[in-house]
Amino acid sequence: MKKIVSSILIVVVVLILAVAGYVKFFLPKVDAAPDLKVIATPQRIAHGEYLANHVTVCIDCHSTRNWNKFSGPILKNTLGKGGEYFGKEVGMPGKIYSKNITPYHLKDWTDGEIFRTITTGVNKKGEALFPIMPYPYYGKMDKEDILDIIAYIRSLAPLTSEQPSHELDFPMNFIINTIPKNAQLVTKPPKTDRVKYGGYLVNAAGCAECHTPVKKGQIIPELIFSGGREFQFPYGVTLSANITSDKETGIGNWSEADFIERFKAYEDANHLNDVKPSDSNTPMPWYMYAGMDSSDLSAIYHYLQTTKPIGHKVNHFTMKGKKE
Repeated sequence: MKKIVSSILIVVVVLILAVAGYVKFFLPKVDAAPDLKVIATPQRIAHGEYLANHVTVCIDCHSTRNWNKFSGPILKNTLGKGGEYFGKEVGMPGKIYSKNITPYHLKDWTDGEIFRTITTGVNKKGEALFPIMPYPYYGKMDKEDILDIIAYIRSLAPLTSEQPSHELDFPMNFIINTIPKNAQLVTKPPKTDRVKYGGYLVNAAGCAECHTPVKKGQIIPELIFSGGREFQFPYGVTLSANITSDKETGIGNWSEADFIERFKAYEDANHLNDVKPSDSNTPMPWYMYAGMDSSDLSAIYHYLQTTKPIGHKVNHFTMKGKKE
């Protein structure tokens, strides 16, 4: 009997090691970087600048944010240099650093390698990116928009800045390799179809990622856009807002003008309030999104008004140690 149990245990251990080895050394499995060359026309660069700064907000995470101001606007002369730190203090499974995306770091990357990284979450070396970068959403964008973003980041000033490698805790150091998937690119809807176009922008901006509660690191699909995701700050916890069409706890009673005005109120970064560590703050990059065209904000509003109304009242900021 003991020999049978021992044999079973050996088989189980071997299987576990085999699966772990496969996940660690043979994943992620996505297609090779495409052979493409982006022609950086002024129009591509300008549209890429708009997207990267005000819709996908790549520049937000890949620059230095000033957390002494409300919503952490970007410090001057740091565009794309990376270095934002996401650690256990903010609920991350390890130490994660945003990378330098200026030509200083990307000079040896092909356009295809950058394209694959943005849309699948696999870098030049074939390594999986931590999904704090919302590549699952970028992989559902229009190819032309991704090319525009590449043209723009190629145009950034090359800032000398080296970032540490990620240090992920177990089991995330294994799980991360299972996340990247091949892109499922789409054709961008016409702007005249405000709801579908708004849905495209909502995906590109990754709204669901922050405005949906999570369980074991995964968003809860049936509660999409209902808010309540926690974001840790030194002295408290900020919860994302309910942006469903619910009239009591969401934005169902907001007018289009109310919605647009909410964003445009943060258009001038110089007018953002100074904050102390104990003050209420938010990771929502209001200044970046405030630069979105009013017509695009209008499309987002019309799309969100079609979402399922979910009654979920959110207390946006709670001091640590305080009981509700």
